Amino acid sequence: MDPDAVAKAFVEHYYSTFDANRAGLANLYQEGSMLTFEGQKIQGSQSIVVKLTSLPFQQCKHNITTVDCQPSGSGGMLVFVSGNLQLVGEQHALKFSQMFHLMPTPQGSFYVLNDIFRLNYA
Repeated sequence: MDPDAVAKAFVEHYYSTFDANRAGLANLYQEGSMLTFEGQKIQGSQSIVVKLTSLPFQQCKHNITTVDCQPSGSGGMLVFVSGNLQLVGEQHALKFSQMFHLMPTPQGSFYVLNDIFRLNYA
């Protein structure tokens, strides 16, 4: 398993799903998963999806600038992403950073244990 390839595939899947159908992200989280979104902590797959689907915009496009990853304990990996978030109807993109802690599933894939998202204000 090439960690960089796994991280790249995960990032492509996560953001294409987020941009097209945020509710479809539910299967990437479990009940023990935690999202920190702009400082607000949310636990559990259902609560995370409620938060993501209730954001004050319907359409957006993530443009990824960097993806860095490191292996973590127990077969997991840390994935750090930076990029631009373009909201429909807005002239300027928002810069963001997001960190995922991915953990392996018994089926051989990964789920998001921890997810931290921040907008980067200049």
